[in-house]
Amino acid sequence: MSVNLTNINCTDQLKWTNRYVVSAVVYGLVLGVGLPLNTVSLWILLRRHGLRSSSAVLMINLAVSDLLLALSLPLRIYFYATVRWPFGAGACTAAVMLFRINFRTSSCFITLISLDRFFALVFPLRSRSLRTSTFASKCCVLVWISLTLLCIPGIVNHQKALKTCGSNVNCFESGVPVNGAKESAIGQAIFLFILLVVNVVCTAMVICALRRRPSGDKTKVNKKMSVILIFAVNMLVFIVFFMPFALHLMMLHLDTGNEESKREVFHALVCLASINCCLDPLIYYFSLDSFWQDKGKIQGDATTHSLSRSMERS
Repeated sequence: MSVNLTNINCTDQLKWTNRYVVSAVVYGLVLGVGLPLNTVSLWILLRRHGLRSSSAVLMINLAVSDLLLALSLPLRIYFYATVRWPFGAGACTAAVMLFRINFRTSSCFITLISLDRFFALVFPLRSRSLRTSTFASKCCVLVWISLTLLCIPGIVNHQKALKTCGSNVNCFESGVPVNGAKESAIGQAIFLFILLVVNVVCTAMVICALRRRPSGDKTKVNKKMSVILIFAVNMLVFIVFFMPFALHLMMLHLDTGNEESKREVFHALVCLASINCCLDPLIYYFSLDSFWQDKGKIQGDATTHSLSRSMERS
Protein backbone atom coordinates (compact mmCIF):
# COMPACT_ATOMS: atom_id res chain seq x y z
CA MET A 1 0.00 0.00 0.00
CA SER A 2 2.88 2.31 -0.66
CA VAL A 3 1.18 4.96 -2.75
CA ASN A 4 1.57 8.66 -3.33
CA LEU A 5 -1.05 10.88 -1.81
CA THR A 6 -2.44 13.17 -4.46
CA ASN A 7 -5.65 14.40 -2.90
CA ILE A 8 -4.82 15.93 0.45
CA ASN A 9 -7.63 17.22 2.61
CA CYS A 10 -6.13 19.46 5.27
CA THR A 11 -9.23 20.67 7.01
CA ASP A 12 -9.73 19.38 10.53
CA GLN A 13 -13.52 19.33 10.05
CA LEU A 14 -14.30 15.87 8.67
CA LYS A 15 -17.80 14.84 7.79
CA TRP A 16 -18.95 12.11 10.14
CA THR A 17 -20.06 8.95 8.32
CA ASN A 18 -21.18 5.49 9.36
CA ARG A 19 -17.95 4.12 7.93
CA TYR A 20 -16.00 5.95 10.64
CA VAL A 21 -18.01 4.15 13.32
CA VAL A 22 -17.64 0.79 11.57
CA SER A 23 -13.89 1.36 11.07
CA ALA A 24 -13.37 2.18 14.75
CA VAL A 25 -15.33 -0.93 15.79
CA VAL A 26 -13.58 -3.26 13.32
CA TYR A 27 -10.09 -1.97 14.15
CA GLY A 28 -10.95 -2.28 17.83
CA LEU A 29 -12.04 -5.89 17.41
CA VAL A 30 -8.94 -6.69 15.36
CA LEU A 31 -6.77 -5.19 18.10
CA GLY A 32 -8.66 -6.99 20.85
CA VAL A 33 -8.47 -10.37 19.10
CA GLY A 34 -5.30 -10.13 17.00
CA LEU A 35 -2.99 -8.70 19.65
CA PRO A 36 -3.45 -11.42 22.31
CA LEU A 37 -3.69 -14.24 19.74
CA ASN A 38 -0.48 -13.29 17.98
CA THR A 39 1.31 -12.55 21.26
CA VAL A 40 0.46 -16.00 22.61
CA SER A 41 1.26 -17.63 19.26
CA LEU A 42 4.65 -15.92 19.10
CA TRP A 43 5.43 -16.97 22.67
CA ILE A 44 4.53 -20.60 21.93
CA LEU A 45 6.49 -20.62 18.66
CA LEU A 46 9.62 -19.21 20.28
CA ARG A 47 9.47 -21.17 23.53
CA ARG A 48 8.28 -24.57 22.30
CA HIS A 49 9.46 -24.69 18.68
CA GLY A 50 12.23 -22.12 18.31
CA LEU A 51 14.10 -21.68 15.03
CA ARG A 52 14.64 -25.41 14.49
CA SER A 53 12.75 -25.75 11.20
CA SER A 54 11.87 -23.70 8.14
CA SER A 55 8.18 -23.85 9.06
CA ALA A 56 8.79 -22.44 12.53
CA VAL A 57 11.01 -19.63 11.20
CA LEU A 58 8.39 -18.55 8.65
CA MET A 59 5.58 -18.66 11.19
CA ILE A 60 7.54 -16.68 13.76
CA ASN A 61 8.09 -13.95 11.19
CA LEU A 62 4.41 -14.00 10.23
CA ALA A 63 3.45 -13.70 13.90
CA VAL A 64 5.84 -10.74 14.32
CA SER A 65 4.35 -9.08 11.23
CA ASP A 66 0.79 -9.54 12.48
CA LEU A 67 1.73 -8.37 15.96
CA LEU A 68 3.28 -5.16 14.61
CA LEU A 69 0.22 -4.58 12.43
CA ALA A 70 -2.01 -4.93 15.50
CA LEU A 71 0.20 -2.49 17.42
CA SER A 72 -0.34 0.11 14.68
CA LEU A 73 -4.11 0.06 15.20
CA PRO A 74 -4.65 2.08 18.44
CA LEU A 75 -3.98 5.37 16.61
CA ARG A 76 -6.39 4.38 13.85
CA ILE A 77 -9.03 3.53 16.44
CA TYR A 78 -8.56 6.89 18.13
CA PHE A 79 -8.81 8.75 14.82
CA TYR A 80 -12.00 7.05 13.64
CA ALA A 81 -13.62 7.18 17.09
CA THR A 82 -12.96 10.90 17.61
CA VAL A 83 -12.62 12.12 13.99
CA ARG A 84 -9.60 14.19 14.93
CA TRP A 85 -5.80 13.88 14.81
CA PRO A 86 -3.84 15.91 17.36
CA PHE A 87 -0.55 13.99 17.05
CA GLY A 88 0.97 15.71 14.03
CA ALA A 89 2.33 14.54 10.69
CA GLY A 90 5.26 12.57 12.15
CA ALA A 91 3.11 10.23 14.23
CA CYS A 92 0.73 9.79 11.30
CA THR A 93 3.56 8.85 8.96
CA ALA A 94 4.98 6.33 11.46
CA ALA A 95 1.57 4.69 11.98
CA VAL A 96 0.92 4.49 8.23
CA MET A 97 4.38 3.05 7.51
CA LEU A 98 4.04 0.38 10.21
CA PHE A 99 0.69 -0.67 8.81
CA ARG A 100 1.82 -0.73 5.18
CA ILE A 101 5.01 -2.72 5.76
CA ASN A 102 3.30 -5.38 7.82
CA PHE A 103 0.36 -5.62 5.41
CA ARG A 104 2.82 -6.51 2.66
CA THR A 105 5.08 -8.80 4.69
CA SER A 106 2.07 -10.74 5.94
CA SER A 107 1.02 -11.66 2.39
CA CYS A 108 4.61 -12.70 1.56
CA PHE A 109 5.08 -14.88 4.64
CA ILE A 110 1.75 -16.64 4.06
CA THR A 111 2.88 -17.46 0.52
CA LEU A 112 6.27 -18.68 1.75
CA ILE A 113 4.50 -20.98 4.22
CA SER A 114 2.44 -22.42 1.36
CA LEU A 115 5.60 -22.98 -0.69
CA ASP A 116 7.33 -24.61 2.28
CA ARG A 117 4.45 -27.04 2.80
CA PHE A 118 4.24 -27.66 -0.95
CA PHE A 119 7.89 -28.66 -1.26
CA ALA A 120 7.73 -30.76 1.92
CA LEU A 121 4.77 -32.78 0.66
CA VAL A 122 5.32 -32.97 -3.10
CA PHE A 123 9.13 -32.97 -3.29
CA PRO A 124 10.20 -34.13 0.21
CA LEU A 125 13.65 -35.41 -0.77
CA ARG A 126 14.69 -32.97 -3.48
CA SER A 127 13.68 -29.94 -1.40
CA ARG A 128 15.56 -31.00 1.73
CA SER A 129 18.38 -28.52 1.12
CA LEU A 130 15.91 -25.66 0.68
CA ARG A 131 13.79 -26.46 3.69
CA THR A 132 16.31 -25.48 6.35
CA SER A 133 15.98 -22.90 9.09
CA THR A 134 19.00 -21.03 7.71
CA PHE A 135 17.54 -20.68 4.22
CA ALA A 136 14.14 -19.70 5.64
CA SER A 137 15.80 -17.03 7.82
CA LYS A 138 17.58 -15.57 4.79
CA CYS A 139 14.29 -15.43 2.87
CA CYS A 140 12.59 -13.65 5.77
CA VAL A 141 15.39 -11.08 6.08
CA LEU A 142 15.14 -10.44 2.34
CA VAL A 143 11.38 -9.92 2.61
CA TRP A 144 11.68 -7.46 5.52
CA ILE A 145 14.46 -5.42 3.89
CA SER A 146 13.07 -5.33 0.34
CA LEU A 147 9.50 -4.47 1.32
CA THR A 148 10.65 -1.82 3.77
CA LEU A 149 12.76 -0.20 1.04
CA LEU A 150 9.82 -0.35 -1.40
CA CYS A 151 7.63 1.47 1.14
CA ILE A 152 10.09 4.35 1.64
CA PRO A 153 9.22 6.41 -1.51
CA GLY A 154 5.51 6.35 -0.71
CA ILE A 155 6.13 7.21 2.92
CA VAL A 156 8.37 10.15 1.94
CA ASN A 157 5.64 11.49 -0.36
CA HIS A 158 3.09 10.93 2.38
CA GLN A 159 5.19 12.93 4.86
CA LYS A 160 5.72 15.78 2.39
CA ALA A 161 2.03 15.97 1.61
CA LEU A 162 1.03 15.99 5.27
CA LYS A 163 3.48 18.79 6.09
CA THR A 164 1.44 21.09 3.86
CA CYS A 165 -1.48 20.62 6.25
CA GLY A 166 0.28 22.06 9.29
CA SER A 167 -1.69 21.10 12.39
CA ASN A 168 -4.84 20.21 10.43
CA VAL A 169 -3.80 16.66 9.54
CA ASN A 170 -6.52 14.14 8.78
CA CYS A 171 -3.96 11.33 8.65
CA PHE A 172 -5.72 8.12 7.55
CA GLU A 173 -8.30 10.05 5.49
CA SER A 174 -5.80 12.40 3.85
CA GLY A 175 -5.93 10.88 0.41
CA VAL A 176 -6.04 7.82 -1.87
CA PRO A 177 -4.28 7.04 -5.14
CA VAL A 178 -6.87 8.19 -7.69
CA ASN A 179 -5.04 10.72 -9.83
CA GLY A 180 -1.42 9.69 -9.40
CA ALA A 181 0.88 6.85 -8.47
CA LYS A 182 -0.79 4.73 -11.15
CA GLU A 183 2.22 2.50 -11.79
CA SER A 184 2.81 1.94 -8.07
CA ALA A 185 -0.81 0.99 -7.36
CA ILE A 186 -1.09 -1.34 -10.35
CA GLY A 187 2.28 -2.87 -9.48
CA GLN A 188 1.05 -3.67 -5.99
CA ALA A 189 -2.14 -5.20 -7.35
CA ILE A 190 -0.17 -7.40 -9.77
CA PHE A 191 2.16 -8.43 -6.94
CA LEU A 192 -0.80 -9.61 -4.83
CA PHE A 193 -2.29 -11.46 -7.82
CA ILE A 194 1.04 -13.25 -8.38
CA LEU A 195 1.10 -14.33 -4.73
CA LEU A 196 -2.49 -15.58 -5.10
CA VAL A 197 -1.54 -17.64 -8.18
CA VAL A 198 1.37 -19.18 -6.25
CA ASN A 199 -0.99 -20.16 -3.43
CA VAL A 200 -3.56 -21.59 -5.86
CA VAL A 201 -0.95 -23.70 -7.68
CA CYS A 202 0.54 -24.97 -4.42
CA THR A 203 -2.90 -25.85 -3.07
CA ALA A 204 -3.95 -27.70 -6.24
CA MET A 205 -0.74 -29.73 -6.48
CA VAL A 206 -0.79 -30.67 -2.79
CA ILE A 207 -4.41 -31.82 -3.02
CA CYS A 208 -3.56 -33.93 -6.07
CA ALA A 209 -0.58 -35.44 -4.24
CA LEU A 210 -2.67 -36.27 -1.19
CA ARG A 211 -5.43 -37.87 -3.27
CA ARG A 212 -2.92 -40.30 -4.79
CA ARG A 213 -1.93 -41.59 -1.37
CA PRO A 214 -3.84 -44.31 0.46
CA SER A 215 -5.97 -43.00 3.30
CA GLY A 216 -4.83 -45.64 5.78
CA ASP A 217 -5.91 -45.32 9.38
CA LYS A 218 -7.73 -42.50 11.09
CA THR A 219 -4.48 -40.80 12.18
CA LYS A 220 -3.28 -40.42 8.61
CA VAL A 221 -6.68 -39.09 7.55
CA ASN A 222 -6.56 -36.47 10.31
CA LYS A 223 -3.04 -35.42 9.27
CA LYS A 224 -4.17 -35.04 5.66
CA MET A 225 -7.06 -32.88 6.82
CA SER A 226 -4.66 -30.69 8.82
CA VAL A 227 -2.52 -30.16 5.73
CA ILE A 228 -5.55 -29.26 3.63
CA LEU A 229 -6.73 -26.85 6.33
CA ILE A 230 -3.38 -25.01 6.19
CA PHE A 231 -3.88 -24.26 2.51
CA ALA A 232 -7.58 -23.52 3.03
CA VAL A 233 -6.76 -20.83 5.60
CA ASN A 234 -4.08 -19.36 3.31
CA MET A 235 -6.51 -19.20 0.39
CA LEU A 236 -9.25 -17.73 2.58
CA VAL A 237 -6.94 -14.94 3.76
CA PHE A 238 -5.94 -14.05 0.21
CA ILE A 239 -9.36 -14.25 -1.43
CA VAL A 240 -11.36 -12.52 1.32
CA PHE A 241 -8.91 -9.95 2.66
CA PHE A 242 -6.19 -9.23 0.08
CA MET A 243 -7.86 -9.67 -3.31
CA PRO A 244 -10.66 -7.10 -2.88
CA PHE A 245 -8.01 -4.49 -2.09
CA ALA A 246 -5.91 -5.55 -5.11
CA LEU A 247 -8.93 -5.41 -7.43
CA HIS A 248 -9.83 -1.95 -6.18
CA LEU A 249 -6.29 -0.70 -6.81
CA MET A 250 -6.71 -1.80 -10.41
CA MET A 251 -10.18 -0.29 -10.76
CA LEU A 252 -9.08 3.09 -9.40
CA HIS A 253 -7.40 3.80 -12.74
CA LEU A 254 -9.89 2.14 -15.08
CA ASP A 255 -13.00 4.25 -14.55
CA THR A 256 -14.04 7.83 -13.92
CA GLY A 257 -16.36 7.24 -11.00
CA ASN A 258 -17.03 9.60 -8.13
CA GLU A 259 -13.82 10.38 -6.25
CA GLU A 260 -15.54 10.41 -2.87
CA SER A 261 -17.01 6.94 -3.42
CA LYS A 262 -13.55 5.67 -4.40
CA ARG A 263 -12.18 7.09 -1.17
CA GLU A 264 -14.89 5.35 0.86
CA VAL A 265 -14.31 1.98 -0.81
CA PHE A 266 -10.53 2.29 -0.55
CA HIS A 267 -10.51 2.89 3.20
CA ALA A 268 -13.19 0.24 3.79
CA LEU A 269 -11.04 -2.36 2.02
CA VAL A 270 -7.96 -1.33 4.00
CA CYS A 271 -10.03 -1.93 7.14
CA LEU A 272 -11.13 -5.33 5.81
CA ALA A 273 -7.54 -6.33 4.99
CA SER A 274 -6.43 -5.75 8.58
CA ILE A 275 -8.66 -8.61 9.78
CA ASN A 276 -6.28 -11.17 8.28
CA CYS A 277 -4.00 -10.99 11.33
CA CYS A 278 -6.76 -12.60 13.42
CA LEU A 279 -6.88 -15.72 11.21
CA ASP A 280 -3.16 -16.33 10.83
CA PRO A 281 -2.83 -18.12 14.21
CA LEU A 282 -4.92 -20.91 12.66
CA ILE A 283 -2.02 -21.49 10.24
CA TYR A 284 0.35 -22.07 13.17
CA TYR A 285 -2.01 -24.51 14.84
CA PHE A 286 -2.59 -26.66 11.75
CA SER A 287 0.97 -26.38 10.37
CA LEU A 288 3.07 -27.41 13.37
CA ASP A 289 2.33 -30.85 14.73
CA SER A 290 2.16 -30.95 18.53
CA PHE A 291 1.81 -27.17 18.63
CA TRP A 292 1.47 -27.11 22.42
CA GLN A 293 4.25 -29.58 23.22
CA ASP A 294 7.66 -28.71 24.59
CA LYS A 295 10.72 -28.73 22.34
CA GLY A 296 12.09 -31.88 23.93
CA LYS A 297 8.90 -33.81 23.18
CA ILE A 298 8.72 -32.84 19.53
CA GLN A 299 10.57 -35.11 17.14
CA GLY A 300 10.51 -32.82 14.09
CA ASP A 301 7.54 -31.93 11.97
CA ALA A 302 5.61 -35.18 12.39
CA THR A 303 2.89 -34.35 9.91
CA THR A 304 5.26 -33.60 7.07
CA HIS A 305 7.55 -36.51 7.96
CA SER A 306 4.71 -39.02 8.01
CA LEU A 307 3.25 -37.82 4.74
CA SER A 308 6.70 -37.73 3.15
CA ARG A 309 7.33 -41.37 4.11
CA SER A 310 3.95 -42.26 2.65
CA MET A 311 5.01 -40.56 -0.60
CA GLU A 312 8.26 -42.56 -0.69
CA ARG A 313 6.43 -45.86 -0.20
CA SER A 314 3.81 -45.09 -2.88
